[in-house]
Amino acid sequence: MRPWTLCQVCQGARDLTRLPTREGVLAAARSIAQILPPTPLLPVEIDGVRCWVKAETLQPIGAFKIRGGWWRLSCLGEEERARGVVAVSSGNHAQGVAWAARKLGIKAAIVMPRNAPKVKLDATEALGAEIILYDRPGEDRDEIAAREIDKRGAVLVHAFADPWVIEGQGSAGIEATEQLGKQPPIILACCGGGGLTAGLALACPDSAVVPVEPEGWDMVGQALAKGEIVQVAPDAPATICDALQPPATQQLNLDVLRDRAQPGVTVTDEDVRAAQRFAFAKLGLVAEPGGSAALAAALAGKLALEDDTVIMLTGRNVDPTAYAATIAPDPA
Repeated sequence: MRPWTLCQVCQGARDLTRLPTREGVLAAARSIAQILPPTPLLPVEIDGVRCWVKAETLQPIGAFKIRGGWWRLSCLGEEERARGVVAVSSGNHAQGVAWAARKLGIKAAIVMPRNAPKVKLDATEALGAEIILYDRPGEDRDEIAAREIDKRGAVLVHAFADPWVIEGQGSAGIEATEQLGKQPPIILACCGGGGLTAGLALACPDSAVVPVEPEGWDMVGQALAKGEIVQVAPDAPATICDALQPPATQQLNLDVLRDRAQPGVTVTDEDVRAAQRFAFAKLGLVAEPGGSAALAAALAGKLALEDDTVIMLTGRNVDPTAYAATIAPDPA
């Protein structure tokens, strides 16, 4: 069977309000294994504890988002594919959807902020997607996407509040389990809206899955603590983690994470920069700020680690000038 043939898990599953399942995660992992090699687990020692970095930075688009984009689009029916898709993203989800759309012959339009990193805008356009720009702050990206969907009759591919996207992201946990020969005791996940965290929690029910978010943008952590959706504060601090700035998680994600995920932790910009430098110096990997958040938490001692902890390094799509300044040695 060609990997993009509609699978049994997809058939009859058109309800976006359905909860994602571990069966769906396993099916997504099988589909993704047919088109992409597993990303490596790289050993690191942090404060005497042996950990593993899951290098999703080595994906073709430079981020884990290729997983959810592929699984969502490959599960569309023929009529839905003909209508095309619309997504909203600051960059990595955009590239994941665009990559899958090109491979499957589906038209894709992506609503992206005008101030998104140029490297992400250029990469999305190079993959053949139509880009619809909006001003952030100032314009409501969801309203713009809704108008485009109405106009085109297209299918929405949400960045994190979509059951297929969640299942696709969770395939990284299935890979890590197969590579380790067991479910990791702890998984640290860079967290924006909670799609990856939810997917990992489904994939590895015996693991303690910890969402890591920027300070002031811990909307998943706060939602888990309060048991309800929490909106970002109007005066939320600036963060270099452009990929981890949704104003809130969604009910779907909270429903999956409740009683599955651990309390979240937060990291500062300087924690993140230190992690970017560590990834470059010790692992030979380029990592963007948002993709380094989980590693930042581990290095900054935000929680107690155990042997075989898995740390998700989730993206490499960073502005070259900003990255050069981050990794440059301090002048003597």
